[in-house]
Amino acid sequence: MRLRSFLFLSLILPLVVGVNSACSSNQTAASIEPKAESVLNATADAEVAAAQKAIEKEPNSPAGYNRLASVYIKRARETGDFSLNSTAENAVNRALEIKADDETANMIKASLHLTFHRFNDALTLATELQKKYPKEAFFYGVLTDANVELGNYPAAVKAAQTMVDTKPNSSSYARVAHLRSLHGDSDGAIEMFTTAARAANPMDKEAQSWYLVQIGEEFWKVGKYDEAEKAYDEALANFPNYYHALAGKGRVYAAKNDFDNAVKFLTDANNRVPDVQNTILLGDIYRKQGNEEKARQQYGLVEIIEQKLGTAGEQRQLALLWADHGEKLDEALTIARREHELRKDIYTADTLAWVLYKKNQHSEAKKISAEAMRLKTKDARILYHAGMIENALGNKAEAKRLLDAALKLNPAFDLRQADDARAALQQLN
Repeated sequence: MRLRSFLFLSLILPLVVGVNSACSSNQTAASIEPKAESVLNATADAEVAAAQKAIEKEPNSPAGYNRLASVYIKRARETGDFSLNSTAENAVNRALEIKADDETANMIKASLHLTFHRFNDALTLATELQKKYPKEAFFYGVLTDANVELGNYPAAVKAAQTMVDTKPNSSSYARVAHLRSLHGDSDGAIEMFTTAARAANPMDKEAQSWYLVQIGEEFWKVGKYDEAEKAYDEALANFPNYYHALAGKGRVYAAKNDFDNAVKFLTDANNRVPDVQNTILLGDIYRKQGNEEKARQQYGLVEIIEQKLGTAGEQRQLALLWADHGEKLDEALTIARREHELRKDIYTADTLAWVLYKKNQHSEAKKISAEAMRLKTKDARILYHAGMIENALGNKAEAKRLLDAALKLNPAFDLRQADDARAALQQLN
């Protein structure tokens, strides 16, 4: 999962006033018509103008600023231009200056805390507001997401259950789905993401497609590539050239060793929104094809993307890349330890365990790996890392079990590491 893509679906959907995606649902996934794209831009411009007009009419009311922030947040979701979230935060901060206890402004602020990975701030604000507005489901969503990212999974489950009990809708269904996925219930996650997609606002094409992409992600994680591609195609038909779905298609083609199409879709996705995981996969594909120069170019871009577009202080993917390649391990360990001190989620733990393994600190690696395995998440990469750690400790039977489980779950979970898993398993056999 990316920063677990879940967080990039803004929590503010119910607050957006008059937002309507103008993309036609019958367009194909291959390309978006310029007309549709221009209509989308025109719609966003009109919404911004309407919000600004509301501000001019009532400059001392937070309503216009909240409306403007909501428009920018939705546009950031649709285009992947997350700098728009900073503009949205400027607007909502002005709303809070006008009225510090404005409920809508605080909802938007809590959402933006999550977007900018200020998870403790999100948790603190949502906890305060939930006490003040106990029947507002939105704040339970923030509590769910913040606790997930901080690794407080029992608290996240409790918040999600309260949210779905309070307001069963696409947003609450998606959180239940995400937690089911984390706890190893792939079928249950797919069921709930499907329910979320059906319950989504039919006027919000991006939101619908986001849920469809999550369905594709769940299928891909368990090696059901055809089912994953079908979900990505449906997302693209609904919201053409959606960068999350393009990237998903690229991963599917890479898993099927159709590298030409994989490069096409991954490059298209990256041209729209540069992404670390897509860039790493492109590098791996070029290396598989014997084009070492292009591979090095892609790997070099990862650091640039992390520095330019990554959230301050968070470079987990970069640490993972360095560990995979056995380079800059001291720097990778610094990053991994720093993040693990701040966040106790399973993916941060898995990154730290892998870097420790590469640094030959196998006993500590196993201890941290147990943190990553604690939910029994169906993630082949986590299983692979755990298997390699057990192998280094001489626990051959457990190593074999874990490596075999990783490859059975998703034979192409990573172009480089899956080959290493097969080689290690062959030696063990």
